[in-house]
Amino acid sequence: MIGSLVFLGAFYAVLAVVAATVACAAIRSRRALAAQQVDEIRWHETFHELPPSERQCRHVATGEFRYRECPHAFDCRICETHTRLVARKPLILRDTPQEEIFGMSFPLDRFYHRGHTWVRPEPDGTVTIGLDELGRRVLSSPDRVELPPAGAGLRVNGTAWRVHQRNADVRLLSPVEGQVVEVGGPDWVLRVKPADGCPDLRHLLTPEEVRPWLLREMERLQLALSPAAAPTLADGGVLVDDIAANYPEADWDAVCGELFLQG
Repeated sequence: MIGSLVFLGAFYAVLAVVAATVACAAIRSRRALAAQQVDEIRWHETFHELPPSERQCRHVATGEFRYRECPHAFDCRICETHTRLVARKPLILRDTPQEEIFGMSFPLDRFYHRGHTWVRPEPDGTVTIGLDELGRRVLSSPDRVELPPAGAGLRVNGTAWRVHQRNADVRLLSPVEGQVVEVGGPDWVLRVKPADGCPDLRHLLTPEEVRPWLLREMERLQLALSPAAAPTLADGGVLVDDIAANYPEADWDAVCGELFLQG
């Protein structure tokens, strides 16, 4: 009798542990799904708040269309038109070191997100992500930077890290989906293990698209800084290094919201 009671007690204790584990896993899954849904909703709201001229397909910049509004919120991974067009000319990273645009360096060994982050594939299968040069000059001297811990999960167009600059709380958007494996460096870079082992980079801008995109981004920045935008390009067309310091009267929350697609 006593042996039966001990056995039943142990059996139900194991069941309780299993039930608790399953419940915790279900809660974590629901939280992850909710977080993903929040990111997707916020991104789509941001996209649809952009004026039509800012929702143009990337293939307009390359001259393949005269006008075409993106139907997929810049997610080229699900776009049949993009798939058909890139099949004609596969995406290849250049060996040439960089593109110089208004005195800013844009290395051509990586892909660029429209929110001014970049992705560089690494030989070990991970990717490094960071902030591009225009973004760095806008956030040159932040008050605080909040980087994710190693092990944190990232989602495309979700928050990669946060920068607090004057009155602006900027969410820098992740260009890839995966898990952070290393954090640090002077430029706030993250090393990420892509989801499913292989990064899907079809939604990101290629080296050939960097120059036309940046020229348009400079126009957007000038409009956001208006009416103080006239001297933004100084010294023969070279962008000042610390834009925030040069425009203390600008509405910095609005400027960052515009450039980093905060919505």
